Amino acid sequence: MIIRSPEPEVKILVDRDPIKTSFEEWAKPGHFSRTIAKGPDTTTWIWNLHADAHDFDSHTSDLEEISRKVFSAHFGQLSIIFLWLSGMYFHGARFSNYEAWLSDPTHIGPSAQVVWPIVGQEILNGDVGGGFRGIQITSGFFQLWRASGITSELQLYCTAIGALVFAALMLFAGWFHYHKAAPKLAWFQDVESMLNHHLAGLLGLGSLSWAGHQVHVSLPINQFLNAGVDPKEIPLPHEFILNRDLLAQLYPSFAEGATPFYLELVKILRLSYFSWWIRSSDRGSMVNRYSTSSFSYRNSFPNSRSYV
Repeated sequence: MIIRSPEPEVKILVDRDPIKTSFEEWAKPGHFSRTIAKGPDTTTWIWNLHADAHDFDSHTSDLEEISRKVFSAHFGQLSIIFLWLSGMYFHGARFSNYEAWLSDPTHIGPSAQVVWPIVGQEILNGDVGGGFRGIQITSGFFQLWRASGITSELQLYCTAIGALVFAALMLFAGWFHYHKAAPKLAWFQDVESMLNHHLAGLLGLGSLSWAGHQVHVSLPINQFLNAGVDPKEIPLPHEFILNRDLLAQLYPSFAEGATPFYLELVKILRLSYFSWWIRSSDRGSMVNRYSTSSFSYRNSFPNSRSYV
C-alpha cells in the first residue's frame, strides 16, 4: 500500500502586471541610466545601450526576478530562431533554383544566393546548371526540404510565413510572461511539472508529430520523387493525410493495420540506402521513451520537490 501526502491546494503562481510597459520610454534610448540618457558623445554610447562595465553593480540577487528574466529571454531566443528559419525558407522561395534542382538533383547544383551586379561583384555568380547563375550552397537545406516532402516554392513561402507568425507569437509570449503574467518563484521550482512538460509535452508530442509527418507526407512524396515523377504531378501533402486509399496504394499494408504497416516500414528503411535519412521507426521509439519516462517519473517520485 502506497501512502501519499494530500494534494496541495491550488495556488496562484503568477503576478499580474508586475512591471508596466511604457511605450514612451521606448522613444528615449538609455532611459535606465543617467549617463546614457544624456545622449551620444562617441560610438561607445551605442554599445553601452546593451551593456557596460557597471552592469554588475546594478545586478539583482533576487532569484525570482532572475528566473523571470531568463524565462522571458528564452522566448526571445525562440523568436530569433523562428525569424532565422523564416529567412532561410524565404531565400529558398524567392532567390533559389529549388524546383529546378528537385527535377534533376544530380546535374543541377543547389543555389539560393545571387550576387547583384554592383562594382563587378556579379563575377562571383557561377553556372550551377539548368540555366541558373548563382553561388552554389553546401548547407544541405535543399536535401532537408526534399526529405521533408516540400515540392514547390509556394510551400517554402507558406513555411516562411508560418515561421514568421511563430516568431511574433514567441516575442509576444516573452513580453506577456514578464510584464503581464510573471510566474512566481514557486512555479520555477516545481521540477515535477517542468519535467513532465518537457518529456511528455515537448519531446514526446514533438517526436510523435514528426513521425506522423514522415509517415504520411515525407515517405510517400519521396517515393514518387525517387521513381522519377515530376514534382508538379505529385499530390499535395494534405491529400496523403486525408486520403487513406492514396497512401494504401503506395503501402498496401497500411490498409491492413498498424502492425503490418510498421513492419513494412522498418523493412523499407533498412533496405533503402536512398531513404534520405528518414527514420520514422527511431522517432516512434523516441515517442515511447519520452512518454513512458514522463509517467514513470510521476509515479516513482510523487512527492518530489525542488528546494533552492
